[in-house]
Amino acid sequence: MAKKLYVGNLDYSTTEGVLSELFASVGEVVSVNLITDRMTGRSRGFAFVEMADASAAQRAIDELNGRTVGQRQLKVAEARPQKPRGQRDSWGGGGGGGGGRRRY
Repeated sequence: MAKKLYVGNLDYSTTEGVLSELFASVGEVVSVNLITDRMTGRSRGFAFVEMADASAAQRAIDELNGRTVGQRQLKVAEARPQKPRGQRDSWGGGGGGGGGRRRY
């Protein structure tokens, strides 16, 4: 079963290709998802790498966590499950303003 890893503290010039090659050196890579800013398209400094199985994922954590890539030390850990979109805030906020005076 595939295992998803969080990869943090990335240099902003790091590409998906670089990550794919790096993680392929320790096991089979299923996918690489470099997180980018929607407005600028620039890397946000972290990514998710999906490894083919749990043993490859553990090898990646053991061997790549703390490794220097592009003058930064990588932080590699098991990814936490994603929260459902509708439950991001504990107070259930969201929705937009309005509510001003009505004009007739």
